[in-house]
Amino acid sequence: MYKIAVLLTCFNRVDKTLACLENLFASVPDNMVLKVFLVDDGSTDGTGVSVREKFPQVQVIQGTGSLYWNRGMHLAWDTAANTDEFDYYILLNDDTFLYPNALEEVLTCAIEKDNNVVVCAAFCSEETKKFTYGGQTKKGEPVIPNGTIQECHSINGNCLLVPKKVHDSVGNLDPIFPHAIGDFDYGQRAMANGFKLITTKRYLGTCESNDYLPKWCYSNVPFKERLKALYSPLGNSHPKYYFIYIKRHFGLGLALKHMLSIHLRLLIPNLWKQ
Repeated sequence: MYKIAVLLTCFNRVDKTLACLENLFASVPDNMVLKVFLVDDGSTDGTGVSVREKFPQVQVIQGTGSLYWNRGMHLAWDTAANTDEFDYYILLNDDTFLYPNALEEVLTCAIEKDNNVVVCAAFCSEETKKFTYGGQTKKGEPVIPNGTIQECHSINGNCLLVPKKVHDSVGNLDPIFPHAIGDFDYGQRAMANGFKLITTKRYLGTCESNDYLPKWCYSNVPFKERLKALYSPLGNSHPKYYFIYIKRHFGLGLALKHMLSIHLRLLIPNLWKQ
């Protein structure tokens, strides 16, 4: 029997959070025992209350309201690791809806590789059935499921399975990143510690992609608003944190190049396709 900690963080999307948990519990095979740790980061829509009522087995952790995704997931992971010993940790986004065989599939992939991997589940759009989130190649192209285990160079954190041996070596997400980048950073750290990143043999659920660029990329947005959006924790490429990530894994030269290109795009968005 495998003991698995499932980690989530949420903010003000109660219906999606409840649907995510419902699908999660419907996908638990007989050889797993789940303990779910969910950070409610200051929701005002009753998310925490609703989760406690409908899923009393979930441990709801109250956030500060300023954790965002990565720091919320770090808190959930830290709480889990200090609560019990687990064979695996699963990072799960609350807008990600698992198919019934999803947990069995990610576990099987990890075991096939002797648990020397981080397993990144692949997801598609419910409407189009096309790839939305999962692993990417070194060129940033999606790794499309083809019925076999494939290696990746970077990973989205929509659903990741991290074996105990990986956690013992790599540790938690780095809380220096507030919202984005933490999942990419974790993948690079795992590879630096000798582990591989792999994706699942098939799509394991649905998660709709955000087809819009960040607000700071659009020329019709006033400059002050673009600047504020870029330096928001939700800006995806916050210059400070993106610089840290790129310098840490790819060198100072590339970090400086990206720092300049990000601010050039901020100043002249029309130079890029919108």
